[in-house]
Amino acid sequence: MKYLVLIQARCGSSRLPNKVLKDLSGKTDLQWVIERVNRSKLVDEVMVITSIEKNNLQLIELCTKLDTRVFVGSEDDVLDRYYQAARLLQPEYVIRITADCPLFDWRYLDMAIESMDKDADYRGAFEETFPDGLDIEIMKFSALHKSWKEAVMASEREHVTQYIRKHPEIFKLQELRCPIDNIGHMRWTLDEPNDYEMLSKVYEHFVSMGKEDFVTEDVIAFLKNNPDIEAINMGIMRNEGLAKSIREDKVVDVVE
Repeated sequence: MKYLVLIQARCGSSRLPNKVLKDLSGKTDLQWVIERVNRSKLVDEVMVITSIEKNNLQLIELCTKLDTRVFVGSEDDVLDRYYQAARLLQPEYVIRITADCPLFDWRYLDMAIESMDKDADYRGAFEETFPDGLDIEIMKFSALHKSWKEAVMASEREHVTQYIRKHPEIFKLQELRCPIDNIGHMRWTLDEPNDYEMLSKVYEHFVSMGKEDFVTEDVIAFLKNNPDIEAINMGIMRNEGLAKSIREDKVVDVVE
């Protein structure tokens, strides 16, 4: 297997509980993300990875209904969850997608894969050129394995690619930039009640038209014509969870 997508999902969000199971015009957020990732022409398999907490049972049942493989692993050590899931299938590359991205654009995933340097260990956005919610990270399985063995900070275990991103002297890193200019300020992620309100209106618009395969340009045009909808969730801090983890960082015991 060459390209394995692992979609990180759980129901225990503190800011918006059960966010991945929230309804967006007849389907859950997670179902939309799975369907949109599966539109890729290049990935070999899409797997959802969650944690052992009981509140994730509904998520696991949904994946079963959607005929999507699901892996259950550590709640706090997300890096271990990724590595253990990927180890089962031994792909050449692991692609990290998070389930709070219901506007995910599969075309950018294929673009990132096709233009990735053969000697690059990791590809991701180091500058905020994509809207928050179009996140894509690609790493070699060998890089994931190395970071799993060596990362010892709590932030590096919780935020899967932090060890790789912080060590360009170890890993060859390649920038991923959005092909559309000046949209990095937009917020399309699902993390707060205001995000859900905004994304619900986006989905209502396109699903009512019978257009489930809408892409980034469609969303931009819709929000340009409806600035009141775009304004619903503006002003929320980007990557708040990562910032909190770094503030509270500490060395942790890692069990191999």
